[in-house]
Amino acid sequence: MQTKTPRRGTIRLTRRGRIALIATGAAAVAAAVAVPLLLPDDARPDTLTIPEGWRSGQVYEAVDKALDVPPGTTKEALPKADLKLPRDAGGNPEGYLFPATYPLSSQSTPASVLSYMVNTANKKFGVGQVAAGADRNAVNVYQSVTIASMIEAEAGSKEEMGKVARVIYNRLDQGMPLQMDSTINYALNRSTLATSERDTKINSPYNTYARMGLPPTPIGNPGEEAMRAATNPAPGDWLYFVTVKPGDTRFTSSFEEHQKNVREFNKSK
Repeated sequence: MQTKTPRRGTIRLTRRGRIALIATGAAAVAAAVAVPLLLPDDARPDTLTIPEGWRSGQVYEAVDKALDVPPGTTKEALPKADLKLPRDAGGNPEGYLFPATYPLSSQSTPASVLSYMVNTANKKFGVGQVAAGADRNAVNVYQSVTIASMIEAEAGSKEEMGKVARVIYNRLDQGMPLQMDSTINYALNRSTLATSERDTKINSPYNTYARMGLPPTPIGNPGEEAMRAATNPAPGDWLYFVTVKPGDTRFTSSFEEHQKNVREFNKSK
Protein backbone atom coordinates (compact mmCIF):
# COMPACT_ATOMS: atom_id res chain seq x y z
CA MET A 1 0.00 0.00 0.00
CA GLN A 2 1.01 3.56 -0.16
CA THR A 3 3.98 4.88 1.77
CA LYS A 4 4.35 7.96 -0.33
CA THR A 5 2.68 11.01 -1.68
CA PRO A 6 1.38 10.01 -5.11
CA ARG A 7 1.90 12.40 -7.97
CA ARG A 8 -1.20 14.24 -9.07
CA GLY A 9 -3.31 12.00 -11.25
CA THR A 10 -1.46 8.80 -10.29
CA ILE A 11 -3.64 6.00 -8.94
CA ARG A 12 -2.31 4.07 -5.98
CA LEU A 13 -3.88 1.12 -4.25
CA THR A 14 -3.41 2.45 -0.75
CA ARG A 15 -1.81 4.72 1.65
CA ARG A 16 0.27 4.00 4.62
CA GLY A 17 2.06 6.74 6.52
CA ARG A 18 5.73 6.03 6.11
CA ILE A 19 6.66 6.64 9.75
CA ALA A 20 5.09 3.52 11.20
CA LEU A 21 6.98 1.22 8.84
CA ILE A 22 10.41 2.25 10.06
CA ALA A 23 9.69 3.94 13.37
CA THR A 24 12.78 4.31 15.51
CA GLY A 25 11.27 6.15 18.45
CA ALA A 26 8.85 5.02 21.14
CA ALA A 27 6.15 2.74 19.80
CA ALA A 28 3.41 0.58 21.14
CA VAL A 29 4.74 -2.94 21.53
CA ALA A 30 3.43 -6.29 22.58
CA ALA A 31 3.38 -7.14 26.26
CA ALA A 32 6.74 -8.01 27.72
CA VAL A 33 7.71 -11.60 27.14
CA ALA A 34 8.74 -13.28 30.35
CA VAL A 35 11.94 -14.87 29.10
CA PRO A 36 14.55 -15.45 31.85
CA LEU A 37 17.98 -14.48 30.57
CA LEU A 38 19.65 -14.54 33.99
CA LEU A 39 20.52 -11.41 35.96
CA PRO A 40 21.14 -8.15 34.13
CA ASP A 41 24.65 -6.82 33.71
CA ASP A 42 25.16 -3.23 34.93
CA ALA A 43 27.03 -2.49 31.71
CA ARG A 44 24.02 -3.32 29.57
CA PRO A 45 20.42 -2.20 29.42
CA ASP A 46 18.04 -4.40 31.36
CA THR A 47 15.70 -4.90 28.43
CA LEU A 48 15.44 -4.64 24.67
CA THR A 49 12.19 -3.50 23.07
CA ILE A 50 11.37 -4.41 19.49
CA PRO A 51 8.42 -2.41 18.08
CA GLU A 52 5.85 -3.91 15.73
CA GLY A 53 6.78 -3.62 12.09
CA TRP A 54 10.54 -3.35 12.43
CA ARG A 55 12.53 -5.01 9.69
CA SER A 56 15.15 -7.61 10.52
CA GLY A 57 17.97 -5.17 9.78
CA GLN A 58 16.66 -2.80 12.42
CA VAL A 59 16.40 -5.66 14.91
CA TYR A 60 19.99 -6.74 14.26
CA GLU A 61 21.21 -3.18 14.76
CA ALA A 62 19.24 -2.83 18.00
CA VAL A 63 20.67 -6.09 19.36
CA ASP A 64 24.19 -4.99 18.46
CA LYS A 65 23.73 -1.75 20.37
CA ALA A 66 22.00 -3.35 23.36
CA LEU A 67 24.73 -5.97 23.77
CA ASP A 68 27.49 -3.47 22.95
CA VAL A 69 28.99 -5.57 20.19
CA PRO A 70 30.47 -4.36 16.88
CA PRO A 71 27.96 -3.45 14.17
CA GLY A 72 27.06 -6.46 12.07
CA THR A 73 27.77 -9.00 14.83
CA THR A 74 24.14 -10.07 15.23
CA LYS A 75 23.59 -10.57 11.52
CA GLU A 76 26.81 -12.56 11.29
CA ALA A 77 25.57 -14.79 14.11
CA LEU A 78 22.56 -16.01 12.12
CA PRO A 79 24.15 -19.11 10.53
CA LYS A 80 25.15 -20.49 13.92
CA ALA A 81 22.08 -19.36 15.88
CA ASP A 82 20.10 -22.53 15.08
CA LEU A 83 16.86 -20.60 14.83
CA LYS A 84 13.69 -22.72 14.80
CA LEU A 85 12.23 -21.21 11.64
CA PRO A 86 9.56 -22.76 9.41
CA ARG A 87 10.85 -24.48 6.30
CA ASP A 88 9.21 -21.88 4.09
CA ALA A 89 11.44 -19.20 5.60
CA GLY A 90 14.57 -20.70 4.04
CA GLY A 91 16.65 -19.56 7.01
CA ASN A 92 15.47 -15.94 6.79
CA PRO A 93 14.04 -14.83 10.18
CA GLU A 94 12.14 -11.86 8.75
CA GLY A 95 8.65 -11.98 10.23
CA TYR A 96 9.70 -14.19 13.15
CA LEU A 97 11.65 -11.70 15.27
CA PHE A 98 8.61 -11.16 17.42
CA PRO A 99 7.95 -7.59 18.66
CA ALA A 100 8.12 -7.53 22.45
CA THR A 101 10.23 -6.36 25.38
CA TYR A 102 12.98 -8.84 26.20
CA PRO A 103 15.12 -8.89 29.36
CA LEU A 104 18.90 -8.96 28.86
CA SER A 105 21.74 -10.27 31.03
CA SER A 106 25.50 -10.53 31.09
CA GLN A 107 25.16 -13.93 29.40
CA SER A 108 22.92 -12.73 26.58
CA THR A 109 24.44 -13.16 23.13
CA PRO A 110 23.15 -12.17 19.71
CA ALA A 111 22.29 -15.79 19.00
CA SER A 112 20.45 -16.29 22.29
CA VAL A 113 18.42 -13.10 21.89
CA LEU A 114 17.43 -13.97 18.33
CA SER A 115 16.50 -17.48 19.43
CA TYR A 116 14.16 -16.15 22.11
CA MET A 117 12.51 -13.86 19.57
CA VAL A 118 11.94 -16.69 17.10
CA ASN A 119 10.78 -19.09 19.83
CA THR A 120 8.31 -16.46 21.01
CA ALA A 121 7.02 -16.01 17.46
CA ASN A 122 6.56 -19.75 17.11
CA LYS A 123 4.51 -19.79 20.31
CA LYS A 124 2.36 -16.87 19.15
CA PHE A 125 1.93 -18.10 15.59
CA GLY A 126 1.72 -21.80 16.42
CA VAL A 127 -1.58 -21.70 18.26
CA GLY A 128 -4.58 -23.44 16.79
CA GLN A 129 -6.48 -20.25 16.00
CA VAL A 130 -3.71 -19.08 13.68
CA ALA A 131 -3.59 -22.34 11.74
CA ALA A 132 -7.38 -22.43 11.54
CA GLY A 133 -7.49 -18.84 10.31
CA ALA A 134 -4.86 -19.56 7.69
CA ASP A 135 -6.88 -22.55 6.47
CA ARG A 136 -10.03 -20.45 6.20
CA ASN A 137 -8.18 -17.98 4.02
CA ALA A 138 -6.57 -20.67 1.85
CA VAL A 139 -3.01 -19.81 2.89
CA ASN A 140 -0.47 -21.40 5.20
CA VAL A 141 0.85 -19.93 8.44
CA TYR A 142 4.01 -18.51 6.85
CA GLN A 143 1.92 -16.75 4.21
CA SER A 144 -0.30 -15.43 7.00
CA VAL A 145 2.77 -13.92 8.65
CA THR A 146 3.71 -12.35 5.31
CA ILE A 147 0.23 -10.85 5.01
CA ALA A 148 0.39 -9.65 8.61
CA SER A 149 3.68 -7.87 7.87
CA MET A 150 2.02 -5.96 5.03
CA ILE A 151 -0.94 -5.11 7.24
CA GLU A 152 1.48 -3.79 9.85
CA ALA A 153 3.12 -1.60 7.23
CA GLU A 154 -0.08 -0.38 5.60
CA ALA A 155 -2.74 0.11 8.26
CA GLY A 156 -2.92 3.52 9.88
CA SER A 157 -4.50 2.14 13.05
CA LYS A 158 -5.50 -1.13 14.68
CA GLU A 159 -9.08 -0.44 13.64
CA GLU A 160 -8.05 -0.42 9.96
CA MET A 161 -6.08 -3.66 10.07
CA GLY A 162 -9.03 -5.95 9.41
CA LYS A 163 -10.08 -3.92 6.35
CA VAL A 164 -6.54 -3.83 4.98
CA ALA A 165 -6.40 -7.60 5.37
CA ARG A 166 -9.64 -7.94 3.45
CA VAL A 167 -8.29 -5.81 0.60
CA ILE A 168 -5.29 -8.13 0.34
CA TYR A 169 -7.40 -11.28 0.25
CA ASN A 170 -9.94 -9.80 -2.17
CA ARG A 171 -7.21 -8.83 -4.61
CA LEU A 172 -5.57 -12.24 -4.33
CA ASP A 173 -8.93 -13.96 -4.88
CA GLN A 174 -9.63 -11.88 -7.97
CA GLY A 175 -6.18 -12.39 -9.47
CA MET A 176 -5.22 -8.74 -9.08
CA PRO A 177 -1.70 -7.55 -8.25
CA LEU A 178 -1.45 -6.27 -4.69
CA GLN A 179 0.29 -3.03 -5.78
CA MET A 180 1.71 -2.23 -2.37
CA ASP A 181 4.29 0.50 -2.07
CA SER A 182 5.46 -0.99 1.24
CA THR A 183 6.81 -4.05 -0.55
CA ILE A 184 8.73 -1.89 -3.02
CA ASN A 185 10.16 0.12 -0.14
CA TYR A 186 11.26 -3.15 1.43
CA ALA A 187 13.02 -4.18 -1.77
CA LEU A 188 14.79 -0.81 -1.89
CA ASN A 189 15.48 -0.81 1.88
CA ARG A 190 13.80 2.53 2.44
CA SER A 191 10.53 3.99 3.63
CA THR A 192 10.59 7.76 3.69
CA LEU A 193 10.56 8.68 0.03
CA ALA A 194 7.88 8.71 -2.61
CA THR A 195 7.34 5.72 -4.87
CA SER A 196 7.80 6.74 -8.49
CA GLU A 197 6.53 5.10 -11.64
CA ARG A 198 10.09 3.94 -12.23
CA ASP A 199 10.10 2.27 -8.82
CA THR A 200 7.00 0.27 -9.74
CA LYS A 201 8.98 -1.31 -12.59
CA ILE A 202 11.96 -2.53 -10.57
CA ASN A 203 13.00 -6.14 -11.11
CA SER A 204 12.34 -7.59 -7.68
CA PRO A 205 10.19 -10.41 -6.29
CA TYR A 206 8.93 -7.78 -3.82
CA ASN A 207 7.52 -5.60 -6.60
CA THR A 208 3.83 -6.30 -6.12
CA TYR A 209 2.98 -3.94 -8.97
CA ALA A 210 4.77 -6.09 -11.54
CA ARG A 211 4.36 -9.51 -9.91
CA MET A 212 1.28 -11.39 -8.87
CA GLY A 213 0.68 -12.88 -5.47
CA LEU A 214 2.44 -12.38 -2.17
CA PRO A 215 6.05 -11.27 -1.77
CA PRO A 216 8.39 -14.21 -1.09
CA THR A 217 8.92 -13.33 2.59
CA PRO A 218 7.42 -11.05 5.22
CA ILE A 219 8.49 -7.41 4.86
CA GLY A 220 8.82 -6.80 8.59
CA ASN A 221 8.01 -8.36 11.93
CA PRO A 222 4.28 -8.11 12.71
CA GLY A 223 2.69 -8.05 16.12
CA GLU A 224 -0.33 -9.88 17.45
CA GLU A 225 -2.93 -7.36 16.23
CA ALA A 226 -1.71 -7.57 12.64
CA MET A 227 -1.58 -11.36 12.83
CA ARG A 228 -5.09 -11.41 14.22
CA ALA A 229 -6.27 -9.32 11.27
CA ALA A 230 -4.43 -11.57 8.80
CA THR A 231 -6.23 -14.64 10.10
CA ASN A 232 -9.59 -12.93 10.72
CA PRO A 233 -10.05 -10.22 8.08
CA ALA A 234 -13.06 -7.95 8.25
CA PRO A 235 -15.95 -8.84 5.94
CA GLY A 236 -16.23 -6.59 2.90
CA ASP A 237 -15.75 -6.29 -0.86
CA TRP A 238 -13.07 -3.57 -0.80
CA LEU A 239 -10.30 -3.58 -3.41
CA TYR A 240 -8.78 -0.13 -2.86
CA PHE A 241 -8.02 2.28 -0.07
CA VAL A 242 -6.38 5.64 0.35
CA THR A 243 -5.98 7.99 3.28
CA VAL A 244 -7.36 11.33 2.14
CA LYS A 245 -6.25 12.98 5.36
CA PRO A 246 -5.22 11.75 8.81
CA GLY A 247 -8.06 9.74 10.29
CA ASP A 248 -9.92 9.59 6.96
CA THR A 249 -8.99 6.34 5.21
CA ARG A 250 -11.49 5.36 2.55
CA PHE A 251 -12.02 1.78 1.45
CA THR A 252 -13.96 0.99 -1.70
CA SER A 253 -14.59 -1.72 -4.28
CA SER A 254 -15.08 0.87 -7.04
CA PHE A 255 -12.08 1.98 -9.09
CA GLU A 256 -13.95 5.12 -10.11
CA GLU A 257 -14.66 6.01 -6.49
CA HIS A 258 -11.05 5.29 -5.62
CA GLN A 259 -9.91 7.65 -8.38
CA LYS A 260 -12.15 10.34 -6.89
CA ASN A 261 -10.67 9.73 -3.43
CA VAL A 262 -7.13 9.94 -4.81
CA ARG A 263 -7.95 13.22 -6.56
CA GLU A 264 -9.26 14.57 -3.28
CA PHE A 265 -6.10 13.40 -1.57
CA ASN A 266 -3.95 15.16 -4.19
CA LYS A 267 -5.89 18.41 -3.80
CA SER A 268 -5.17 18.43 -0.09
CA LYS A 269 -1.42 18.43 -0.73
